[in-house]
Amino acid sequence: MLVGSSAGGVQGLGTLLGGLDPELPVPVLVAQHLRRSRETRIVSVLSRSTSLTIRLAEDRERPRAGTVYIAPPDHHLCVCPDGVLELTDERPVNFARPAADPLFESAGRAYGGRIIACVLTGADSDGARGVTAVRGRGGTVIVQDPETAEFHGMPKAAIETGQVDFVRGLEDIAPTINHLLRETRPAGP
Repeated sequence: MLVGSSAGGVQGLGTLLGGLDPELPVPVLVAQHLRRSRETRIVSVLSRSTSLTIRLAEDRERPRAGTVYIAPPDHHLCVCPDGVLELTDERPVNFARPAADPLFESAGRAYGGRIIACVLTGADSDGARGVTAVRGRGGTVIVQDPETAEFHGMPKAAIETGQVDFVRGLEDIAPTINHLLRETRPAGP
């Protein structure tokens, strides 16, 4: 499962992660736009919202079910063809590093149709190119309803691609994911 978010995203992530089944059968890979100029506290903040394990992703680790891997500041989180995580310092995408597009595109290549990708609140268009890649590989895309987003740029840009399966209010995204996972049991993120 993949999540991309930006402005207002930490609160949105807390709501989403807090609503996921505690026995989540897949890993969660998160690209939340973070400032590189200071140490992040996102792991401790999000850990208050869920019983899932939350951690900053590390280069070359293999993701495990029930664990949330967050891209560290100033690194894109990507997935190698063999499913191993990769941190890169390639150029910013949509002025951000980490960004959702590199995560979604690389995970689409690695896992194809087994992916559920979510775009939450954010002020830019990051994630729009990525949702097109996920859907092009047969994955499922869920986008936060812009009306419930603190910043509607990212959700609106994703919806405008025409490559979205579900548009849900923030509180309804986790139940939708839980239902999809019970129905399909995807093996990848």
